[in-house]
Amino acid sequence: MQTRFILIQTSHAGNVGAAARAMKTMGFDDLVLVAPRWANVLRREETIQRASGALDVLEKCRIVDTLDEALDGMTHLCATAMTPRDFGPPTTTPREHFAQLVAGMQADTQQAASPAGDAAQPAAQTGVGFLFGSERFGMRNEDVYRCHACLSIPSNPQFGSLNIGAALQVVAYDWRLALGGFSDAPPLPQSNAKLADAAQVSGMLTHLEQALVALEFLDPAAPKKLMPRLNALFNRAAVTQEEIHILRGIAKSILQLPGVKQFTKSTPASLTSAVPEFDRNTSG
Repeated sequence: MQTRFILIQTSHAGNVGAAARAMKTMGFDDLVLVAPRWANVLRREETIQRASGALDVLEKCRIVDTLDEALDGMTHLCATAMTPRDFGPPTTTPREHFAQLVAGMQADTQQAASPAGDAAQPAAQTGVGFLFGSERFGMRNEDVYRCHACLSIPSNPQFGSLNIGAALQVVAYDWRLALGGFSDAPPLPQSNAKLADAAQVSGMLTHLEQALVALEFLDPAAPKKLMPRLNALFNRAAVTQEEIHILRGIAKSILQLPGVKQFTKSTPASLTSAVPEFDRNTSG
């Protein structure tokens, strides 16, 4: 399906570059300018800077004198206008209209491919054109009247005016979603780090408790629920063995500070073997 974005009488060169960038991010590259303010708009520095790498879209872009030339090959036209007209095509949101449009095209394709369909009449090729008016006065009524739908982007009722580049990005995004979107990004590689077992977590908590007492952050005579809460925290975090090493290295460094109080809490014999010696060099 052919998709074309048409900017009518654009007055700011930067908006042309922003439009090219917005199109490329959504996988579109057919841009047509109708009577822009600057004849050399595609070569202006502001245009190139705002395109931010979408130079291939600018290179393919065409400049024409009339809207009729820009509409060549387009069979479905969508105007973009914030203010509804008393007369003209129905006003709808992009997402709602695109869902209906794609559903209709799919139905036509299925009918043409069915055994009952006329093999001599293949499904019609659809060219969808999105029209954006001038920054200064928007779209003219006569241009809106030529369209099949008027797209209105839901926005703040108190401040609904969108820059052309921003409006085009929203329309291009919703249209890409309607066409099926892009495949999800490949998942990040899974970590091979091993989770710490209960014995390792318990040993680390004992070590951490000693450090907290040495810092006088924890009163061993009135510990309240600090350590059970930390135990619950580390259980939720699903800490790895390497992270246990880091935490125990921190606790050991605290206990080695000069002048800190030493507090030893008895460690169950079953955990003794699970509490190796740690130092900064093994803390990652």
